[in-house]
Amino acid sequence: MQKTTKKSVNGRSPLTLRERSIIEVRWCRDNRMVTEIAEELGRNKSSISRELDGKPRKGFGKYDADRAQAAALERIGKRGNTQKLVRSSALREYAEEKLKLGWSPEQIEIRLPIEYPDDPSMRLSYETMYQHVYRQVHRGGNGKVKLDCEDLRPYLARRHTRRAKKGFRKAQKMERLILPSIEDRPKSVEKRKEIGHWEDDTVVSRESRVRLKTINERVSGIILIGKMRDGSIAESNRVVIERLSALPPETRKTLTRDRGTENLGYRKIEEALDMTCWFAHAYCSQERGSNENGNGLIRRPYPKKTNFALVSDEKISRLEYLLNTRPRKRHGGLTPVEVFYQRTGVALYA
Repeated sequence: MQKTTKKSVNGRSPLTLRERSIIEVRWCRDNRMVTEIAEELGRNKSSISRELDGKPRKGFGKYDADRAQAAALERIGKRGNTQKLVRSSALREYAEEKLKLGWSPEQIEIRLPIEYPDDPSMRLSYETMYQHVYRQVHRGGNGKVKLDCEDLRPYLARRHTRRAKKGFRKAQKMERLILPSIEDRPKSVEKRKEIGHWEDDTVVSRESRVRLKTINERVSGIILIGKMRDGSIAESNRVVIERLSALPPETRKTLTRDRGTENLGYRKIEEALDMTCWFAHAYCSQERGSNENGNGLIRRPYPKKTNFALVSDEKISRLEYLLNTRPRKRHGGLTPVEVFYQRTGVALYA
């Protein structure tokens, strides 16, 4: 696996939510050793050991990425560095100047040691920078700009009026503990030897409420694409049921999904299609790798900000056909439709 290289001004940077999610999967599901997890993340094994803090792999008190991230953010908020930019005018002027040039707080953090290698006072964490931005506004971004302060929020990439805590998406909050977990999915699904195990996802656009639902079969690589009129549970269910119900029952065994709110109506899919739904861990798209790869191919002709409302059904069907009739290296040059036909006798296209 490719290692993730982490750099910071003092050689240690905080673990990200993505890293904590990987730790949770590797520790609780895959039973990996601390040394193996540290090697995968490019971290010191003592850092992973401290993070796990003796937590069990299963059951009550096991390691939980979301709770660990929330606790870390709370600790960061109590470190007392929030006044550093107030005390140092040189550091504040540098940071605000670069922010207005379009730099992110992370870029400001990693650049300071390069431009001021011998000045330890010119050091700044991105978290402190974010706090400085939102401290200029009353009520953490919910009120008016404070007297003699400047509103720096428009210079942030996402320009959020107020800052939301990381790791608490609505999808994670809703039914997080009761959704059928991928940890309990039959291990045979991972081996990619049996036709009938599917993954699905939603390709969204900021330009319209219309989005695409993609459903791919793990062995053959077949991908089915349907347009959703909005991001509702009903629309997600409609597309999945319409596309998969056209296939023989023996080709529908499991469906692995992410924790998006549009996917929470899984029970209706299970009843309508007589298949079992499983949910991947939050922020672990690698657990649906085939689906993520297919979405990347869709983004080539339809990049982000594409208004899917203006893309005809005929064009979507054409794209699906082209993806399913591409030769695949892992199939020795055969196409997904050819592999699907060889294994099932079902011809997707006349």
